[in-house]
Amino acid sequence: MQRSRSPVFRTLIAACVGLLAYGSACAQGQSGGSPIPVPTVSNAIRLYPGVAPGSEAATHTEQWTQFADGRRARNVVEPMLIPVLPAAGKANGTAVIVAPGGAFRLLSMDNEGYLVANWLAQRGVSAFILKYRLVETPAREEDFIRARQQGAASGQRIGTLPLAVDDGRRAVQLVREHAARWGLLPGRLGMIGFSAGAMTTLDVATGPNAATRPDFAAMLYGPMGAVDVSADAPPLFLALAADDPLFANGDFGLVSSWKKAGRPVELHFYERGGHGFGMKTQGLSSDAWTEQFWAWMRMRGVVE
Repeated sequence: MQRSRSPVFRTLIAACVGLLAYGSACAQGQSGGSPIPVPTVSNAIRLYPGVAPGSEAATHTEQWTQFADGRRARNVVEPMLIPVLPAAGKANGTAVIVAPGGAFRLLSMDNEGYLVANWLAQRGVSAFILKYRLVETPAREEDFIRARQQGAASGQRIGTLPLAVDDGRRAVQLVREHAARWGLLPGRLGMIGFSAGAMTTLDVATGPNAATRPDFAAMLYGPMGAVDVSADAPPLFLALAADDPLFANGDFGLVSSWKKAGRPVELHFYERGGHGFGMKTQGLSSDAWTEQFWAWMRMRGVVE
C-alpha cells in the first residue's frame, strides 16, 4: 500500500498532548488508571491478512488501561475495525468509520470511540471503530508517563503517523468492498476523527486514490492549516473550540482550502470546549456538536 504523503507537516505539541491525553493525573506524575485485559471482540475485522504491512518487525504488545472517564489502548500493532451496528431492521444504509484520538500514542476508545459509534448506531448508522496502529511506547505505565512528561518538557512535536493513515485508507476500502454485507448504499460511507484521529481522517480524505477516500468526512478538534484539496474531495464537517490549546491558535486555512477547491465545508467554532471534549457533557455549546453533525449529514442527504 502506498505510504501517505501529507501536503503539510501537521503536528501536535507534546506539552499539551501529554496532559490532555491522561488528564490531571498525568500532570501529577501518576497514571490514575488500572491495566485491564485487551477486550475480545468477536465481530472485529482485521484490516490485513497476516501481519500488517510496515509492522513486520514489531515486537510490542497491545495494552489497555481503564480510567475514570474511559479506556485507553496503547501499542496497537494489529489494526482492525470494530463494527457497532444498528438494531435489526434499523439500518439506514449509511456507514461511518470512527477514528479515536490520543497523539498517536494511545486511543481514547470510549469518549472518542464506542460512545460515538453507539450514538451513530442508535440512529441507524453502521459504525466502525478504527483501531489503528500507534507509535510504540514503554510497556510499563510508569515508564510511559515518564516518557510523555519528558517529551512535554522538551516541546517535542508529534507528526501524523503514516501507518495510521495507511490503516484509515484500508478501512475505507474494506468497508466499501463489503458494503453489501451491511446493506450500505453507494455514496454514504463517511469517516469521523478526533484530534490525532482527525489528522488521520484529513490525510485519508485528501489521499490520491478516490477508492480509499470516504464519501464525506468530519474532523473534531483537528488541524486547521491549509492543505492541497482535489476537485473531488469529500464534503467536510469541522468542529473546534476557541479555547483549544492545540489547534485554535492559527487561521482557518483548511476551510479556505476546501472553498478554493469548490468543495462543501462547514465549520462550527465554539467559544468553549477545550481539546478532547468528544462525547462529554460539559454544559457548553460544544456539547451540541453531535446534533449539528447529524443535521449536516441530513442536509447532505446521507441520512434521512
